[in-house]
Amino acid sequence: MSTERIVIDEKVADVFVEKFAVKARSLVAGDPREGDVALGSLVNAEAVAHVRALIDDAVGKGARLLAGGAVDGTVMAATVLDRVTPWMLVYGEESFGPVVGIVRAKDDDDAVRIANDTEYGLAAAVFSRDVDRALAVARRIECGVCHINGATVYDEAQLPFGGTKSSGYGRFGGRAAIDEFTELRTITIANGPQTYPF
Repeated sequence: MSTERIVIDEKVADVFVEKFAVKARSLVAGDPREGDVALGSLVNAEAVAHVRALIDDAVGKGARLLAGGAVDGTVMAATVLDRVTPWMLVYGEESFGPVVGIVRAKDDDDAVRIANDTEYGLAAAVFSRDVDRALAVARRIECGVCHINGATVYDEAQLPFGGTKSSGYGRFGGRAAIDEFTELRTITIANGPQTYPF
């Protein structure tokens, strides 16, 4: 459910990107046993190499590295890439690391097109001061869960949770889990001979 891409209206992108990069730079990465850190280790060295390759590919194709990119063993700093395009691997691949790509959109329609331009569809979030506008956008995003003015990482036991496209198989949580993990069957018992109209 973690955010891999941020799709933002180009009219507010410069201001957002500047503030977002400052926040990312403030996140301490390290060993949680040695102090208060926001980001710990990735799973292994292969995961670091994968994320590093995504960053290098994006920067090599014109993305701007605004924060992070530094690696210490299996610990990576929070990384922000701006001006990500569809020709960059990070645009369409899941990183499973502390990297986010920012894609600029012309308007709501373009933002929805970009959001849906992926094989994945687990979770999304739409932020806006205009909740009706956000709801209209959220309805058009192809995903299993979409939050308005809240983080993509959000789950409650009673909510159906699962994705669309290549993200997941069905739903769990709440009553949806009963449907997913059970099979509806019918058994009848005839009490005596049946009558047929023929």
